Amino acid sequence: MSSEEMENLHEMYKSLYNEVKLMPDRAQRCQGEERKRIVRDFDERVSEAEEMLQGMEQELFGAPSSFRTPMSTKIRLYRRDLAKLQREIRLAATPGFSSQIGDDRQGIYATQNDQSTHLQSQRALLIQGTESLNNASKSIERSQRIAAETDQIGTDIIEELGEQREQLDRTRDRLVHTGENLSRSRKILRAMSRRLVTNKLLLSVIIIMELAILAGVVYLKFFRK
Repeated sequence: MSSEEMENLHEMYKSLYNEVKLMPDRAQRCQGEERKRIVRDFDERVSEAEEMLQGMEQELFGAPSSFRTPMSTKIRLYRRDLAKLQREIRLAATPGFSSQIGDDRQGIYATQNDQSTHLQSQRALLIQGTESLNNASKSIERSQRIAAETDQIGTDIIEELGEQREQLDRTRDRLVHTGENLSRSRKILRAMSRRLVTNKLLLSVIIIMELAILAGVVYLKFFRK
């Protein structure tokens, strides 16, 4: 069974049907008011059975197809059995009918039962079509949800790429500034190098001049006498 409610309805129906199927024979053996009472009880029980079958059909809406199809067939058979019992009790409750009249009425009821079976078959097809439509609607909803999620992911990726581009632009600007600073530093270093060379030359000239003066002083003081 597809659910606890379905199991309960099925058990209650079988118990009620076992009680109802004995009533036509009881009505045929009784007379007068007793027969009428049995017929009234029969009608009430059949109405309860119909409500149970309707409840079982409602439970089938949410059942898987592997369970729904055989159960729909079983419910149609249950209705056919109830229609047969209704024919029997009507014949049993009507005194004086010949076998020919009984056969004619049975033929009429058989036609009605075939029509009822056909209607139930159409109803089962309608239930299946409704469930297929519901499944298609759910599938469309899932597709729309996936499309929305994909669109959101695409938007997030675009935003992230934009942020990365900004970071790359800032990095490039920093590199440009760094290159300019390095160029200025190289110029400064070259100027310092030139100044250092110039200073060295001046220092060398000064040292040479001092050595020449010192040599002149020594010569004048010690060797020129």
